[in-house]
Amino acid sequence: MAEAIAQRKFACPACGAEAVWNPAKQALVCAFCATTSPAKLDVDTGTIVEHDLVAGLRGITADRRGWHIDRRYVKCQSCQAISVLDPGRQAQRCEFCGSAQLMPYEQNLESFRPESLLPFRVPEDAARDGLRSWYGKLWFAPNALKRRALTDTVKGVYLPYWTFDAQAEATWAAEAGYYYTTHETYTDGSGRTQSRQVQQVRWEPAAGALSHFFDDDLVCASVGVHSALLRGIEPFATAELKPYDAGYVAGWVVERYQIDLITAAQAARDAMDVELRALCATQIPGDTYRNLTVKANYSRQTFKHILAPVWLLTYSYGSRTFQAIMNGFTGSIQGEYPKSWIKVTLLVVAIFIVVLVVLSVGTHR
Repeated sequence: MAEAIAQRKFACPACGAEAVWNPAKQALVCAFCATTSPAKLDVDTGTIVEHDLVAGLRGITADRRGWHIDRRYVKCQSCQAISVLDPGRQAQRCEFCGSAQLMPYEQNLESFRPESLLPFRVPEDAARDGLRSWYGKLWFAPNALKRRALTDTVKGVYLPYWTFDAQAEATWAAEAGYYYTTHETYTDGSGRTQSRQVQQVRWEPAAGALSHFFDDDLVCASVGVHSALLRGIEPFATAELKPYDAGYVAGWVVERYQIDLITAAQAARDAMDVELRALCATQIPGDTYRNLTVKANYSRQTFKHILAPVWLLTYSYGSRTFQAIMNGFTGSIQGEYPKSWIKVTLLVVAIFIVVLVVLSVGTHR
């Protein structure tokens, strides 16, 4: 389920039409007459704040909720996306799946506002070219798919993320294994005595400590874009975050978070535990290990809510729906696509023929 937030508009000083954020010019540009707006983004007056996680989990105060604009909600009955629109805007189709099945939706509690974002740096034409090039390299994709003008439906979307910081102090204990070899004799199938080397492991106790700072660990709060694809285009350059300003999202779709702070914080902790265990494992001496135990204490835990830019392409092929996405800041691409059964069959046949040839050559030697 996703929510798209309709943001405040900026008027062009030349013709009065709407000015939108242009990634190529890094400025507000009129969509009608191409005039660059002299309006400045108010980013110098704000700072990016890391919020105490414990206090945040106890409750987000009302002054940090809501967008302070009139809005109405509609819910897509097909993909369950919830779009937040200006009162005067009549939504005809869902921004995420294109369905016309939209119904009014009532929200009980205002959402937590994003306080920083990563502006789009990849312009739309570059995004289209990049996705078109990516599709052209998909050998298993049906030829009919490559001939379709899929990139005509590319949309720029700001996705909601939570970021988490934490200082971890861990102690670990394990059994370190050291390889060594011994010689043994055995009787082969012909009754002859043979000798061979056998690898053995000598186990010794080991222990240690590790200090590590987790900085801006990301947890995506979107469920409108497939999570496996998002992991493929991460990370986002959080060092380049800008304090939130409505000018950055003028003319763009913004999705409201659907994974709340509590759920995201637990996911972040689980990921930190896994990474911390892996870091401790690198400290274990020897060639292998077993029975690793890790005890960790976390402090200086903070969070923030940000927006990250993505170019999104959702399309249907046959009865299935697929997505392809591009990181709007780095240009990294991940996508799903249908597989041509003819091409897959040809590959299987080719592999089978190669195996038969290799076996035939080996038999005649």
